[in-house]
Amino acid sequence: MTRNVSSTQLCEDFRRHALGPFVALLMEIHSFLDLLSLFGAGVCGQIPSHSFIIGGRQLPLCARCTGTYLGALLGFLGVAALRRWRASGLPPSEVLASLASFIVLWGIDGLNSFLTLLPNAPYLYEPHNSWRLITGILNGLALSIIVYPVLNFLLWKEADTGRVIRNFCELGYLLIPAALLIWIVQTQASFLLYPLATLSILGVLAVLTLINTMIILIVTRRESKAQSWRDAFLPLSLGLLATFLELSALGLLHFALTQWLALPI
Repeated sequence: MTRNVSSTQLCEDFRRHALGPFVALLMEIHSFLDLLSLFGAGVCGQIPSHSFIIGGRQLPLCARCTGTYLGALLGFLGVAALRRWRASGLPPSEVLASLASFIVLWGIDGLNSFLTLLPNAPYLYEPHNSWRLITGILNGLALSIIVYPVLNFLLWKEADTGRVIRNFCELGYLLIPAALLIWIVQTQASFLLYPLATLSILGVLAVLTLINTMIILIVTRRESKAQSWRDAFLPLSLGLLATFLELSALGLLHFALTQWLALPI
C-alpha cells in the first residue's frame, strides 16, 4: 500500500514540477495570435516599448525582429520571383558590399538602442521603432540573399551556378517593395494585425528552417545529394520540424523567465 501511495505521489510531483510549466503555458494560449506570440518569444525579447501595437495588440515580434523576418521573407519571395530557385552563386562583390552595409546599419542601430538602456552610457541618437523597423528589413533582406545560395549549394547535386542577385538593378527591384513594406507597417492600421503577425512568424519559420536544414545536411554528410524536390523534401521537413521544436522550447523558456522569475527579457 505504501509503495502505491509513493508511486502516486511521485507521478503527482512529476506532473506539477515537470509538466506544470508546459501546462501553464498552454493555458495562456487562447487565440491564434497567442500561438504566434509563443513562437515569436523563441527568437525575440518582445519588449512592449520596442514593439508596434496594432489594433490594441502587440505584434509577436519587436519592431527590429518584425523588420528582420519580414525582410527575409521578402528576400526569399523576391528570389522566387526572379526564378532563381536553385541559384548557388552569391551576388557580385559590389552588391555583396551593399548587403553587408545593411547588416552593419542594423548592428549600429541595435547597439545604439542597447546603450540607451545603460545608465550614463553615451549613444548616437534617440532610438525609435521606425529605425528599428527600417534597419531590420534591410538586414533581413541581406541575410536572405546571402543564406539562400548557400543552402542551394549544400542541397542540390546540380545547383545552378548563377548568381542569386546579378546586379544593383535587381537589388533595386527588392528595395522598392521593402520601402512599401516599411510604410505599410508604420501605418499601424488595425486590419494589418493578423497579416503582419502571420507573415513575420512565417519569416521566422523560413529563416530557421533553412539554417536547420543546412546544419542537418552537414551533420548527416548529405551535402549536394538532392536531384529533385522529392529528394529535398526530407531534409527540408527535418529542418522545419527542428524549427518547431526549437521555437516551442525557447518560447517555454521565455515564458518561464518572464512570468515566474519576472526577468525583463
